[in-house]
Amino acid sequence: MTDKLTVSVLGTGIMGAAMARNLARAGHEVRAWNRTREKAEPLAANGIRVTDTPTGAVAGADVVLTMLYDGNAVLEVMREAAPALRTGAVWAQCTTAGIELVADLAAFAREHGLVFYDAPVLGTRQPAEAGQLTVLAAGPEEGRETVTPVFDAVGAKTVWTGADGAAGSASRLKLVANSWVLAATAAAGEVLALSQALGVDPQDFFDLIQGGPLDMGYLRAKSALVLDGKLTPASFAVATAAKDARLIVEAGERNGVRLDVAAATAERLARAAAQGHADEDMVAAYFASFDEKPAG
Repeated sequence: MTDKLTVSVLGTGIMGAAMARNLARAGHEVRAWNRTREKAEPLAANGIRVTDTPTGAVAGADVVLTMLYDGNAVLEVMREAAPALRTGAVWAQCTTAGIELVADLAAFAREHGLVFYDAPVLGTRQPAEAGQLTVLAAGPEEGRETVTPVFDAVGAKTVWTGADGAAGSASRLKLVANSWVLAATAAAGEVLALSQALGVDPQDFFDLIQGGPLDMGYLRAKSALVLDGKLTPASFAVATAAKDARLIVEAGERNGVRLDVAAATAERLARAAAQGHADEDMVAAYFASFDEKPAG
């Protein structure tokens, strides 16, 4: 395998666009497709060929990387791309698709002769743009020499969780990690809302916990987005976080675990989206604490 690969990126939202740019920066030939082409067009300035169709993007590609909304969207787009997929190509499935659909995605890969890697990523806009994501990956040893340069271009490290992508071990770990991220984000919004309701300066709370076991850089960073009114552009949008929260709740239900915090977080995120915050950073779930827009 040569160092230079032809990589198809299907889905160029917040994460996919950043990953495509880092792949191009690493010297790979990159083709990109997005359902709304206008959102992908800026990638042309980075030497990336933007295509009108998924088939145009994947034709002859060594690696196909999917970074779409959910597992159903991935299946739909890959079915569109199917006529142009090259037998033996590697498929790095980076979308957070949950657990249930991983087997269907792997079955599609087998049917079309693709080497399948369950490879969700951990990180948001800034680490994606810096090529500092953590890739959680499961897939066969054979083929890793092809997919590893792709993971190295988009991430700071790759955590291998198994040799069978169809088993979904990487997706399982991603849901566990996201359950913590979403719980912490929801708690950050609630502590700000309660502070406002009780007339407490949030800085007094931050000073109280500073340097102790309750202090948390993530809490401070997310709270600052609310306090400073910098919820856009989103690092991770409310609508996408709501989808992930639903996947976490469903995974718990199917495996006999009741996840009350995750369920409440999913409800808060859905309520914030309905209030008009769907495209803002996920900490905008803060607004779900109020029936009306809070005072400044």
